[in-house]
Amino acid sequence: MTTIATATGPVNAAELGVTLVHEHLRSRRESVAVQFPHLFDEGRDLERALLQVEAARAHGVRTLCDATVPGIGRDARFARTVAERTGVHIVVGTGFYTMNEVPPYFAIRSIDHMADAFVHDAQVGIQGTDIRAGFLKCVTGEPGLTPGVEHTLRAVARAHRRSGLPIMTHSNAREGTGLQQQDLFETEGVDLRRVLIGHSGDTDDLEYLVALLERGSFIGFDRYGLERWGQHEFLSTERRNRMVLALCGMGFAAQLMVSHDYPCYLDSIDPTTQAREHPNWSMTYLFDAVIPALRAAGVTDVQIRAMMIDNPRRWLETRTAY
Repeated sequence: MTTIATATGPVNAAELGVTLVHEHLRSRRESVAVQFPHLFDEGRDLERALLQVEAARAHGVRTLCDATVPGIGRDARFARTVAERTGVHIVVGTGFYTMNEVPPYFAIRSIDHMADAFVHDAQVGIQGTDIRAGFLKCVTGEPGLTPGVEHTLRAVARAHRRSGLPIMTHSNAREGTGLQQQDLFETEGVDLRRVLIGHSGDTDDLEYLVALLERGSFIGFDRYGLERWGQHEFLSTERRNRMVLALCGMGFAAQLMVSHDYPCYLDSIDPTTQAREHPNWSMTYLFDAVIPALRAAGVTDVQIRAMMIDNPRRWLETRTAY
C-alpha cells in the first residue's frame, strides 16, 4: 500500500479516512508576514486552526490537505504543530500561488529550475524540515494564462512527472480556465487522471463540468459555505448541490471531491468580518448541512464515501510511471 507524506511523517493511504481535500490552516502574504511579524499573532492563529480542525475531527475527518503553498504563506512547521495537537493527518503541498507574475528569482531562470525546487520539497523536505510535500498546486485566475502563470503550471507539470505527486489547481470556473489547464498539462505529458481541477463547483455550467470530467480529471466542489467574495458572486449551497446530484446521476461520483476552501486565518479580511459576512463558512459546514441535504436529494452513501474518502485517497496515492 502506498504511503502518503504528511506533516508528521508518512501515513498508509488506507488510514487517510474522511478527507477535506482543500482547506487552509492559515493564508497570508509572505511579503508582509515575514518582514513584519509583529503585525501577526501566532498564538491566536494556532487557536483558530486548532478550533476548526478539532471540530472537523469530531465529525470524523481524519485527513486534511492544506492548500496553502508558497505565495500565500505556507508554513510546514505550523502544519506539523496543528497535526500533532489534533491527531489529524495534514498533507502539505508545494508549487506556487500566483495569478500573474512569479518572483524575479524564478522569472529569470528556467522552468526546470522552478520544478527542481518543487521536487526538493517532495523528495527532501520543505523549508529546511523533513516534512515532504504530498501534492503540487498551481493557479489560473482572472488574468488567465499569463507568462508567469504558464511558467508555474509547466514547472508543476514537470515536477509531477519527476516526483509522481498529484496536481491540485485553483481555477476560475466562470472563465473556464480548467480546460486551459488541462490543455497545458497535456502538452507536458501529464496524465489528467492525476489532476484535481479546484473550484470547479463555482459554476453550474454542466456542459463545462462534464467536459473536464470526460478528460479524466477530478473536479473540486470545494467552496461550500462561501457564496460570495467582494464583488464576485459564487454559487449557493443549493445550486452546488444540484450540480453534484446531476453529476452523480450521470455516473461521475468517482471523480468528485468536496471541501470548503476555508482559511482559519486570512490576512485579507478581519476575522470578525469574515464570520459576519460568511456565517456558513467553516470546516464543518459539509457535515452540518451539505451531506444531509445531498442524502435527502438522493445521493447515496456509496457516492458520499467516494467523494470524501475514496477519491481523495486515489488522487493522493496513485503514482504514474513516466
